This record gives sequence, C-alpha cells and structure tokens, in this order.
Amino acid sequence: MGNPVGSKAMTLKGSEVSSRRSRLLAGLLACLALGAAGTLLLAWKTVRDLRPPPESLSLGDAPVRKMKILDRSGIPLSVTYINHWNLHDALPLRDVPELLRQAFITSEDKRFFEHHGVDWQARGHALWQNVKALKAVRGASTITEQTVRMLHPRPRTLWSRWLEGIEAYRLERRFSKAEILEFYLNQVPYAHRRRGVVQAARLYFDRDPDTLSVREMLALAVVVRAPSSFDLRRGGRGVDGAVRRLAANMKRRGTLTEDQYRSAVEDRIELREARPPVDATHFVQHLHRAGAEGAAFGSTLVTTLDAALQERVRHILGSRLRDLRSSAIGNGAVLVVDHRSDEVLAWVNGGAMAEDAPGAWIDGVTTPRQPGSTLKPFLYALALEMGWTPATLIDDSPVAQAVGSGLHNFHNYSRTYYGPLRLREALANSLNVPAIRAIQFTGTERFLGRLRLLGFQSLAQPADFYGQGLALGDGEVSLFELVRAYAVLARQGEYRPLRTTRAPVTVSEPPRRVFAATTAALIGDILSDPQARRLEFGDGNLLRLPVQTAVKTGTSTDHRDSWIVGFSSRYTVGVWMGNLDRGPTKGVTGLAGPGLVLRAVFAELNRYGDAAPLPPCPGLAMATICAESGLPAGPNCPGLQEWFEPGTVPTGVCSIHERPGRRDSGGVVVEANRSRELRLQQPTPGLRLAMDPRIPDELEAFPFKVPERPPPSRIEWLVDGEVIGATGPGVCQFAWPLSRGAHLARARVWRADAPGAEETPEVRFTVE
Repeated sequence: MGNPVGSKAMTLKGSEVSSRRSRLLAGLLACLALGAAGTLLLAWKTVRDLRPPPESLSLGDAPVRKMKILDRSGIPLSVTYINHWNLHDALPLRDVPELLRQAFITSEDKRFFEHHGVDWQARGHALWQNVKALKAVRGASTITEQTVRMLHPRPRTLWSRWLEGIEAYRLERRFSKAEILEFYLNQVPYAHRRRGVVQAARLYFDRDPDTLSVREMLALAVVVRAPSSFDLRRGGRGVDGAVRRLAANMKRRGTLTEDQYRSAVEDRIELREARPPVDATHFVQHLHRAGAEGAAFGSTLVTTLDAALQERVRHILGSRLRDLRSSAIGNGAVLVVDHRSDEVLAWVNGGAMAEDAPGAWIDGVTTPRQPGSTLKPFLYALALEMGWTPATLIDDSPVAQAVGSGLHNFHNYSRTYYGPLRLREALANSLNVPAIRAIQFTGTERFLGRLRLLGFQSLAQPADFYGQGLALGDGEVSLFELVRAYAVLARQGEYRPLRTTRAPVTVSEPPRRVFAATTAALIGDILSDPQARRLEFGDGNLLRLPVQTAVKTGTSTDHRDSWIVGFSSRYTVGVWMGNLDRGPTKGVTGLAGPGLVLRAVFAELNRYGDAAPLPPCPGLAMATICAESGLPAGPNCPGLQEWFEPGTVPTGVCSIHERPGRRDSGGVVVEANRSRELRLQQPTPGLRLAMDPRIPDELEAFPFKVPERPPPSRIEWLVDGEVIGATGPGVCQFAWPLSRGAHLARARVWRADAPGAEETPEVRFTVE
C-alpha cells in the first residue's frame, strides 16, 4: 500500500507548480498584451505625428513676407531675409562648386550617397561616443534628416529623432539624392537670418560661391554645425581647427589635392562687408509706397530700372556734387525715362547719405520743390494754342505788379531788358518779363488747369494762391512730376503715366492729349535751338548737345533749387540739385550745377542707343520772316526761317526796313520806327515817384535807363520836350534831378550801326 501522506504532499506540490505556471503564463500574456498595446500605441502615435513629404522641393508656392525687387535684367535691387525660406538666392546643384559640395558631404554626411535616409553606422558610433562621455557630444543626423528638420521643425528630443528617421526614409523614396542635396545647400540656416551657401558667401565674403577660395568654402561647410557660436562675424572661435580637420579628412578621402589642402590650412579668411549690387534705395521705397507688390510675380518683382545705367548715373551725379561741395550743395537727384515705352530707367539720389545727415533719407525725386523757370515751356505751349506763334513779339521791358499796398518788380535773371522779342527768343532765353506777359495773356487759372492735366498734383492750391508768379515757378513740384510733364512734350502732346514695373499694363490712368502735336513740336524745336538762346546763354554753352535735345533750365528763389530737364527723340532726363534741409546754395544755377550732369547722362544714353534728332511734325509749315518784326520778310529784312502751325503764318510783308529816314524839327536825322522799338526801361509808363522828405530836394535823383544792347554811341535825355542832359559811348543811364509834377520822358539814341538817331516813345510819369 502506498503512503497517503506522501501522496497528498505530491498532489499539493503539483498544484503549486500548476498555479505558478498559470501566473507565469498570465504574466507573459499580460506582457505580450502590454507590448502589443505599446506597439499599437507607438504605431498610432508615430502615424499621428509623422508628416508627409512635400509634393515638391522647389518652394514655388511658399508664402512670401517680402518680395525681392529686380531690375529689368534680373539684377537684385533689394535684399530681404525676413522670408522663412531662401526664395531669392537659390542655385541649381550644377552651379554649386564641386569642392563646396564635397566639403558639405564630408563634414555632414560622408555616406550620403549610400544610405536611404538614416546612417545607422554613424548613429551607433555617435551613441557609443555619447555613452563614453556621459553626455551628448555628437549627433549623427544625415543631410536628409537635416532637410526633414528644416521642412518639419520639432523640439530636439529622442521622439523627434525617431520621426525624422522615418520621414527621411520617405523623403528619399520621393526625391533623388541630387534634389535633396540641392534643397539642403540652398536652405541650410546660417547666422543673421541667412539661408543657403549663396547668402552665407555674400554675408561673410561679399562674393558668390564660385569665387571663394578653398578655405572659404570649407569654412562655409563648418559654420553650419553651430551657426551662432561659429559665426565668423563674431570671431568664429573654433572655426580654424574645424577647417583643418575637415581639410585633412577630405585629403584622406581624395576629394582635396595637396595644393588645395595647403590652401585650406594656410590661407587667411578675410571678411568683407556685404554691399547691395545696385544703390536704388529710394526707388525701392517708392515701389513699396506705391503698392507695387500687386504686380509681383511670385516672390519677385521685375522693374523697369536699368541697373547698369543706374550705377553710371549715380557716379556722374556723385562726382558733380563733390565738385560743387564748396557751393553749399548737399543733395541731388536724377530721373531718366524712356518716353517711348514710358519706363523709368534710372532713379538716382546723391549727396550726403549718412543716417545723421540732414535730409539724407528724403527722396529728391518725389519731394516737391520750387521749379524756377522749368514751367515756362508749358505756359508758352498754352499761349501758342490760344493764338500766339513763335514769331509773336512780346515786350521785354520792366513790368510791375501790385502786391497789397506795395509794388513787385519782375526782372530777368541778368537784369537786362531786350525790348520787343519774338516768342522763340523769349522762351529760349528763359526771360521772366515776357513770361509774365504770357501768363497775363493766358490767365493764371487756365495755365494752372493745364499744368494739372500734365500731372502736377503738387499744385493743389487755387490759382489766386500762386498768382502770375506761377509762370516763374511759384509753387512746388517734384522732379518726378516735372520729367513726366516734359515726356508729354517729347511724345508730341500725349500724356501717359510712367511705368516702374514690367508687369502687364493695367489701364488705371488712360492716355490723354494735353497739347496738339504741332504745339509740342514747336516747343521742342525752340528748346533745342542754340541760336535762339544766344542773348542770355551765349554761343558755346552747355545746352548745345551733340544730338538734337530740347533743354530747359530753372533756378528757384535764393538759389535754393537748381534744375535742368531735357528730352531727345527717345529719352527724357531731369536733374535737381539743392539741399533737402532747404538750406540755400551759393548762387548755383540750373546751367552751372545740373547742366554738366545732364550732358554726361545723355552721352551715356546716346552711346548705345539710337541717337536721332527730334521727330519732325508733318503738320507744321515753314516761312521766312523778318527777325525784328516777325512778319514775312521783305527784300531788305534780316530774314530767318520759322515754323508755324497751319493757318497762323503772318500775312503781308514787313516794310519797316524800306522806310526812309526823317528829320526832326532841329534837323537831326531820326531813323524810322523799328519793330524792335527802343523803349525807356526807367521810368515806366504811369510810374509814380515820391520825394523823400528826409533828403534835401537838390540831392534827390532818379535814373533814366535804356537797354544796353546794342551799345549806344551817344544819348540825349529829354523831359517835357527839352534836352536835360547827354551821355557818351556805352553809357545807358542818366541821373535826372527829381522835380514834382507830371512829366513826359524820352531818349534820343545814336548807335554806331545806324545812320541817324532813334527815339524812344514818350513815357508819362509823376513825381509827388
């Protein structure tokens, strides 16, 4: 028989074993369940946190915070680094120097062309080094993983590394190694918000990558490891050692020759300040103010500016401003327009551009200033359309205008009066008194209205605010407005808005006719006539350009602003000089200051362009007229050719040069009355003089005057019909002792080129 106690013990022991097995199995099942649940959770979280690779690495649809502005040939006019991506300075992989590519691959991912997104060998080696050092001393991110990190930024955690590895694998399944490397080299971040090797090369060396030395290329590859601490602009501590190690590594791999290795370890890095390729700051600011972003193509805006011309004009203006430094001129501006295409080609500001200089950041092209005589061509164009002709005689003699209880005397710049002059001469010589008589003929209101049709929005006040002084430049206009208006004359009277971008034209301001084509052609012919301007400007002056060019100068009150504007068959150019803080200059005029700049700019334009004369206007007729009377010339008249609009050629024949001389009551031969009638400059008709009670009467005198040209050989001065004095050769004035009452004054003038004396008309005046 068996032992019942032992049997029972064996039964209990078997039961415990079975229970333990059950618990072990349950624990194993629980672990498996937890593992499965963890795996499912890991898979779920991984799927949730993974981000799909982009459809393209071109970034063509990336959001743009600020566009890049280019000249007409694609040269950058502005640089911006506030966009998230490098949208403006990317290079195709084929244009990245081979040595620079190899430097990055050796430095960042030497098995780049062997792995499929993750370099497990490098990860294992990095893990071992970190464990030995008990801290993170090395990463092992491949170029593909770094690209993923740029595309999908995440906190630097182990979970992020897990996701980046998977996304790197997926990225390489969608894109080729070449596409990934190209994206990386163009978007890898550097200090100072720069991205990519192009922006880094310009930041540190002011050059493009293909011009860098071996050491400079290796430095770019090293700096990306720690852009802030390795920043070359802040000393770049540790960069030299890293470059030497990278050079040795590349030499071992056979990607660096012995000579290149020596260059990498021995050459010095010389930093250079990055400079924009073109100085067009004010032009770019104008585009932003004008809202030109709407015309941008993606991240870039192509403008009409010619960068090469912009730089040449900038040097021309800068050189002239330096020459005029002693004349207290601090600023200048030039605007160049192709009026055939309506495109702005150069927009230049010059002078003191330091941040603390007065007016340094004010745009001289768009700032309103007094235009001086530059508005006169538009006044005479209006007068032509109201019935005057280039042969119309205008009296150039003293004229005064009441101002409150006082009197304002208008005078020419040279203080010389020429008597009756043809309109052609009055405009070409920029005489002030004839311009006042012209605006008296047209009316200030009508003239102001025509100026506004030309685009002078700055003239926003009513006509009585400016008065007749508007003919001489009272009011303020900008260089931009002035050039735009002269372009109307150059286009034979048609106004079209100027273009600053090459975007398709949207008709926001339709063209309009401001002057008849014949009127504009006459003004252009007058402004390009060197013979017509001889009275004030002489023969060999700066306004005589090699190619026919219509030119007009202007100088504002107290010489604060000097101007010159001109147009050829294709180009319109305007130049302004002065001080943007509104300080006066030391007597600089439009001819003496901007004149040389205009000549030099047109020389540049004509050097490569079609230098042709101004286009003829088929509607004009030519006639021979008397230079003195403006009437059709007789056989003995000093004749010249003049253009007329149809139906405006004067009728009849000048006969003044056919009349015989006569003798006065004293037997003196007096020449027949001439068309260019000699007149007293002082006194003027209706003049009222007041004797000063503080001065003894016998000491008070008033100067009688006649024009200086042509010079007299003798003058007899008459008051109330009696000769009260005589002057000799070249003397054109006489001091008459004042006498109260109403008087009649005249002068009898002998000249060397005339057979007898010529008398001035009598002038009635009063002394009180």
